[in-house]
Amino acid sequence: MFLRSTKRWKDGKAHHYWSLVENRRGRGGRVVQHTALYLGEINDSQKKQWIRAIEVFDEDVGGSEQMKLFAAERAMPESMPEGVRVRLKDFALHRPRQWGGCWLFREVWSELGLDEFWRERLGISREGTDWEHVLEVLSCYRLLDPGSEWRLHRSWFDQSAMGDLLGEDFSVAAKDTLYRCLDRLLDHKEELFGFLRQRWSDLFGVKFEVLLYDLTSTYFESDPQENEADMRRFGYSRDKRGDCVQIVIALVVTPEGFPLAYEVMPGNTADKTTLRGFLEKIETLHGKAQRIWVMDRGIPTEEVLAEMRQSDPPVHYLVGTPKGRLSKLEAELAERPWETVREGVSVKLLPQEGELYVFARSRDRVHKERSMRQRQLKALWKRLQQLHEMELSHRELLLKLGEARGKYRAAWRLIEMEMPEDKGSVKKKAGFAFGLNRKKLREIRRREGRYLLRSNLCEHDPALLWKMYMLLAQIEEAFKNLKGDLAVRPIFHQDEDRIEAHILVAFLAYGLHATLRHKLRLKAPGLTPRSLLEQLCAIQMLDVHFPTTDGRTLVFQRYTAPNKLQKLLLAQLDLELPLQSPPRITSKRNLEPLSP
Repeated sequence: MFLRSTKRWKDGKAHHYWSLVENRRGRGGRVVQHTALYLGEINDSQKKQWIRAIEVFDEDVGGSEQMKLFAAERAMPESMPEGVRVRLKDFALHRPRQWGGCWLFREVWSELGLDEFWRERLGISREGTDWEHVLEVLSCYRLLDPGSEWRLHRSWFDQSAMGDLLGEDFSVAAKDTLYRCLDRLLDHKEELFGFLRQRWSDLFGVKFEVLLYDLTSTYFESDPQENEADMRRFGYSRDKRGDCVQIVIALVVTPEGFPLAYEVMPGNTADKTTLRGFLEKIETLHGKAQRIWVMDRGIPTEEVLAEMRQSDPPVHYLVGTPKGRLSKLEAELAERPWETVREGVSVKLLPQEGELYVFARSRDRVHKERSMRQRQLKALWKRLQQLHEMELSHRELLLKLGEARGKYRAAWRLIEMEMPEDKGSVKKKAGFAFGLNRKKLREIRRREGRYLLRSNLCEHDPALLWKMYMLLAQIEEAFKNLKGDLAVRPIFHQDEDRIEAHILVAFLAYGLHATLRHKLRLKAPGLTPRSLLEQLCAIQMLDVHFPTTDGRTLVFQRYTAPNKLQKLLLAQLDLELPLQSPPRITSKRNLEPLSP
């Protein structure tokens, strides 16, 4: 173990940042450096303290040999001269680490055949690095406890049992190895889409006739790039981080939530410019077929919808429409009767020029939107009353009104306001007048819980169209999982290819997440993948050390016995834990399995 310095120039001045680093010996005598602790900038006296601590802590690595073992309290048979006595009462527990979640990850990874898929394409380096194992570590980390690659290298790998399950040492988590693995992934992205589609079809009989399409954005903790070709651009941020550059991610999922494909686009990409390219992409990957595309408003343009209707075979669609179109068709829709498609949901149908407009009204959605609007309006009204009584200059009043408008944007549209005369910096009671625009309120109440859909599926049951549109919740859940459980944001990478590779690893983790969710729906309905992972992650692995009479140590690697709830979950999913690994004996650090 030693101190390593990194020199960086900041504001024309050299800064030295120190890290505590240890050398680890891996397979074939390779030495891998592990950054154990980041110290930052330290002075000379602090540096000397660390050097003294390292000199006391470090020790030499000894050899190892296989032994026959006997309890120290019993006599050793004369026929076993190479045996050794074990002090059972002096055992100790070492290296508690998370095992259950890593084991479940490997089970699902193998079930999908991703180990074979990636091993064929990534191979093994000349130094003996199994790149498929490195990718497993990255994907497992993204699924279980997502963070930066630096955090994986510094702490997570040692706190997990991935090395034990893979039969690998710390070399698979070396910092540079993780980044080099990312550099090898993008060439196989299109093959991965086709492979996963076939696996999900074989395992679960998933159909790909209905596709859900939407976009999201994810931001970067980095400065804007001067290169105009760089994807990191300012744009409309769905994360409410307009101060950060971002990229746009387009995603296609099935109604069951299985991701079929994705694409990474510049952060200033307009939603309406993306659909044509994605239609071609899916057709190239999976051939022509009569698919139904379900999308939200703002994605398709009139030109693209016309192309979809005229293609051979026709591409079917079901999309939401902007409020402006509802205003144009409101008079014609008023003459149509309501049809009940299910309890609490009614529709009006309006055929027009090879399309069918479906005007839907949901009782539950009416209550939800009305409650949201009332809550915002009450909060805004209360704030305006507070401002009305304050003594403010004209500029201060405008700033506070602007703040209120940004916070209660939907309710602000319903307020009429008269501003006082500008008196400069003189402070006085605000004196502005405000009231409720009742005409706008009646118009909004009339449209609450109602939305207009359009489709070229003119012969389909309107109840089926409504249910199909409600499936868009699946892609919203996919984005929620990507940004929440899998923490795809914020992205700290600087290299553009590694940014895309980071998204690919998140896509892999989401594929595993979707597979777990589908299995839970079939065998343990109501349970979420995150709940299952949290339960199984509580199963730890420990090294149980038994000292021997001649200074050796017998080491048992054991995972903790599952509790009743964990046993129940494993039984529900038809999963069986593997046998415990055989014991090993060590003189200091080098382990050798015991002979049978």
